[in-house]
Amino acid sequence: MALYFTSINSGSNGNCYYIGNDDEAVLVDVGLTCKEVETRINRLGLSLKKIKAIFISHEHTDHIKGLSVFAKKYQLPVYISLPTYKSSKLTLIEDNVFTISHLQEIKIGKLNILAFSKFHDAADPYSFTIECNDVRVGVFTDIGAICDRLITQFKTCHAAFLEANYCPNMLANGSYPYFLKRRITSGHGHLSNTQALELFQNHKPAFMTHLLLSHLSKDNNNPVLVEEIFKNVAGETFVQVASRNQETPLFYVNNNNVQKPTYHFNPTEYVPDQLNLFG
Repeated sequence: MALYFTSINSGSNGNCYYIGNDDEAVLVDVGLTCKEVETRINRLGLSLKKIKAIFISHEHTDHIKGLSVFAKKYQLPVYISLPTYKSSKLTLIEDNVFTISHLQEIKIGKLNILAFSKFHDAADPYSFTIECNDVRVGVFTDIGAICDRLITQFKTCHAAFLEANYCPNMLANGSYPYFLKRRITSGHGHLSNTQALELFQNHKPAFMTHLLLSHLSKDNNNPVLVEEIFKNVAGETFVQVASRNQETPLFYVNNNNVQKPTYHFNPTEYVPDQLNLFG
């Protein structure tokens, strides 16, 4: 048994990531409306019934917009830190809320989820790895700086969602106000292309098969160029930008380093029903 994974959406307009095996799955963040998450999961041919839990990285709107409705509709447990829950000002079903803490491990069926703290301008932000039978997928976005915790976990992943939020030159020369530029580059904002590339080049494990570049800025990055930069140094690791407007294909990884896609996906065959552009 191995892991399937996809980005339902990735960007300041909404973040949601699906990781699971043949029997159960989890979502990391629900930053789109419940209806839009359902639409995209169904479009991928996935079963909503396999989703057994939701893990929340932090309280910013682009990570929790659809959480209350989705969790209530499907009666799902929500794993969230207490400071994050208080800062979110959401109302969740109390019996379905479970707190997380740094280096806590949670078991959902055959999935093992590890939460670890990160640098970001939020109350108590977390990154996650999801593991099944020694195959591991990491969700590493909304990170202000690379730390030993991130490096340690990145080295264990067969696949990862890694933030490459902005090009330093585009941000510096762009139209954002000074305070926002400082926030992004403060060490508690977002990872630049340069920082993400350094992590990838210096710490990518030999067995990493997939890298999905995530949470790209709409205004301060170029997805075509950043994807090419990473592909130039990726070797046999598959690299793709996770879109801010639609889901990615469903990927598959096992401990034999062999991708076994279950179907063919052509994103030109449809137009997304909703884009939720609010950030």
